[in-house]
Amino acid sequence: MRHEPTAPETATRAVYVISVAAELAGVHPQTLRVYERRGLVDPSRTDGGNRRYSPRDIEQLRRIQDLTTAGLNLEGVRRVLELEAEVAQLRAEVERVRTEARDAVEHAHRQYRRALVPVRQAVVPVRSSARTNRSNRRR
Repeated sequence: MRHEPTAPETATRAVYVISVAAELAGVHPQTLRVYERRGLVDPSRTDGGNRRYSPRDIEQLRRIQDLTTAGLNLEGVRRVLELEAEVAQLRAEVERVRTEARDAVEHAHRQYRRALVPVRQAVVPVRSSARTNRSNRRR
């Protein structure tokens, strides 16, 4: 039976050689080597040492191109990419904490519902004749 890759697995599978990756990203292959030396992209390597780029790497290369076209130098691009990754991580953390808080509140509400007894069920009505009989017994 053949294993079908999932979306995240497909995005990280390194399949493109440097010339194809450069064409897909709209840059020269030498530019990709420069980006790698500067730490902006880290392609996988084959056993023979050849670079292989994943679809995620191609997206990263396109983002780098967008930023350099907008006038940022490579150090500025590196910093923007770091900050974008940090923002993505913090957003995921905030979402996780929100989910935990929501679950805790729902759990607390379920506990309250179990512990609370409606007033009409909790009050036992006392008949006035029963009070009179008790009062008379004490005397």
